[in-house]
Amino acid sequence: MIARMPTSPAPHHAKVKAKHWPTPEPSDVAAPEADDIPELREEAKGCRRCPLWRDATQTVFGEGPENADVIFVGEQPGDQEDLAGKPFVGPAGKVFDSILDDAAIDRHKVYVTNAVKHFKFEPRGKRRIHSKPNAGEI
Repeated sequence: MIARMPTSPAPHHAKVKAKHWPTPEPSDVAAPEADDIPELREEAKGCRRCPLWRDATQTVFGEGPENADVIFVGEQPGDQEDLAGKPFVGPAGKVFDSILDDAAIDRHKVYVTNAVKHFKFEPRGKRRIHSKPNAGEI
């Protein structure tokens, strides 16, 4: 009888690439054609370009004046942002607001948004825990 040998694991970089940057599925949905933020906001509500929309409560679009001199872009909405439909309202948002206050920046004069508009998470018990989006979801 021949002893079975374990197969060699894939090189580390291949594992990392497969985990964090999977090949995105080609989308049947056309790219947004909107010319301004209100139109983009409406189009984003029906976005189906990646599977994140399925489990998210809603699209979390940006907030603030369209002509703001300063724009802050976060990674993605968190649990509380997904429930509220507004960016930067959870624990990280409280830290963000504190930093803006320390820097004497009025939040109402800046535009805040996220690169990803839906909350990507892994369920753990009754909680939804943040999961890093991959390149195809950004």
